[in-house]
Amino acid sequence: MKNIYLSTETTLIITLVVGAFFITLGYINLKKNSDNKKSHIVGDRNESIFSLTTSLSASALGAWILFGPASAATWGGIGAVIGYALGTAAPMLFLLNFGPKIRREFPNGMSLTEFVKRRFGTVILKIILILILFYLTIFLIAEVTAIAFLLNLISKTPLWITSGLTLIICLLYILRGGFKLSIITDKYQFFIVLVIIFFSIFLILGNLEINSYELIKKNSAKLISKNYIPNYTAGLTFFIAVAATNLFHQGNWQRVFAARNNLILKKSLIYSSIISFFIVSWMGYTGLISFSINSEIIPDLAFFKLILLNDNILIIISVLVLALALTLSTIDTLINAISSLIIIDGKEINKFLSSREIKNKSNKLILLLCVIVFVFASKGYSILYLFLFADLLCCAAVVTVFYGFFEKKINTRLSLISIILGLSSGLLFFPSQNFQSSLLVGNIISIENFSPIILSNLLIISFIVAIIVPLVIITTYSLRNSLR
Repeated sequence: MKNIYLSTETTLIITLVVGAFFITLGYINLKKNSDNKKSHIVGDRNESIFSLTTSLSASALGAWILFGPASAATWGGIGAVIGYALGTAAPMLFLLNFGPKIRREFPNGMSLTEFVKRRFGTVILKIILILILFYLTIFLIAEVTAIAFLLNLISKTPLWITSGLTLIICLLYILRGGFKLSIITDKYQFFIVLVIIFFSIFLILGNLEINSYELIKKNSAKLISKNYIPNYTAGLTFFIAVAATNLFHQGNWQRVFAARNNLILKKSLIYSSIISFFIVSWMGYTGLISFSINSEIIPDLAFFKLILLNDNILIIISVLVLALALTLSTIDTLINAISSLIIIDGKEINKFLSSREIKNKSNKLILLLCVIVFVFASKGYSILYLFLFADLLCCAAVVTVFYGFFEKKINTRLSLISIILGLSSGLLFFPSQNFQSSLLVGNIISIENFSPIILSNLLIISFIVAIIVPLVIITTYSLRNSLR
């Protein structure tokens, strides 16, 4: 597979054309949007099934789907594919329950953090707020890095050019237009993604000499075997990591509050979960096909190996437009989500972020944050490890926060204890960057004292421990109180 398909000039022209389309779309619709704080965060709270479904789907499917699911499939098998797809869809289904409930308690709400503050107090709010902001920032770096990597693959465009250009395009329309503009652009980005994904299905399956399942069964049967252990461990790992973190995604909660009513919200969540599940499943399945054709394939390039097989210029441009649509839809959601949290709760972190001129202050912080994102993305660093760490933070807090929706006896002190113990317990098993040891395994206690099963599954163990410890603490406390 060649490493260059388009000239840098052609690639940049296509990027600018796509960017100009969304910038123009933004400014055409800019006058229709109110400039008050609540409208900037949740729009007019009148979104229909169509607009909410397309926005939830487009926001959930970033450029990561071009790399992650296919890459995971090459070593984690069909289990990783299913786990990844379920992990992407699950938060939408969880919100079927949590969404209407929090809307009833906060009819004028704008974020999950408002519930956290009322339910658990300021201390827990600060912890959750820092957790969410860290996760969203890592997600933003991942998206910009992914598109920069892809353009470098296609045309050798320097990473810093793509990183900077992508961020500038997005900032030009999202800082002023806010949430409502993100909803509008998501509709167009969603249909671009859907059309090209369908096109990739027909193209890839049509180019195979034999049935795709028979190809996988013939050349890499272990990846679909029920006896292949990574099918289970990888699937569970991706499910837990992706599902837990997305429950804290402020972009999802903005859309929960933006629905016209609870019926529209529920239907939109169901439709978007189904759409996300099938798209991520297909992208993961391409990894199984690609590995079956060439077991030496670089995992991150598994999808591109198939789609760019014939060096067809129209296909290459389609992939570029797909990647740009995926990236912009996710980046504008992330930027608006971070901005909204600064506007709503920024004063809890720093008094400078008070309500006076808070929107302008938020925009300045977003610009500063984008400079940091640009630096990381232009260097091409692997952010997988930081992403996994952000996942662990969310796993440690997910039980406490969402159990708190139903269990009113969970107080601030219990919440703090459960989150801290969950996180510290998970960190004991969280693997080092080589994934061969952890703080507990190989440092506090000699590595010889652990079985191979533990040594080869440190990541999933850290996630499970981070979830189980808070659950045990809260359940024990609740049982003790019920017996009194």
